[in-house]
Amino acid sequence: MKNYVSRGDNVAVTAPAALGSGDGVLVGSLFGIASGDAAAGDRVVIATAGVYTLPKVGSQAWAEGVKVYWDDTNKRCTTAATGNTLIGAAVAAVAGGASDTTGVVRLNGTV
Repeated sequence: MKNYVSRGDNVAVTAPAALGSGDGVLVGSLFGIASGDAAAGDRVVIATAGVYTLPKVGSQAWAEGVKVYWDDTNKRCTTAATGNTLIGAAVAAVAGGASDTTGVVRLNGTV
């Protein structure tokens, strides 16, 4: 079909801030994982689908399958919906200790 652009698993966006490879990126309602380093204002390819280990709130326990949101202010995942953007679901349970600061998330590819 002549109007097809791409699968959309990887898209180029304008970096809203300096980014490192693997950083979470929220541009409007589009969330993804930076595929490389980028300065603010540069174009960067982000992955909008897949399973990633991401930073999370250390005091939150996650159950497998729980909805995961992106806290763009603190650049980490949370289970708190208010003021945050839904990005996917937890693939594995995570304890809620202060040192439990990463979780595995399947990105939903849409918001």
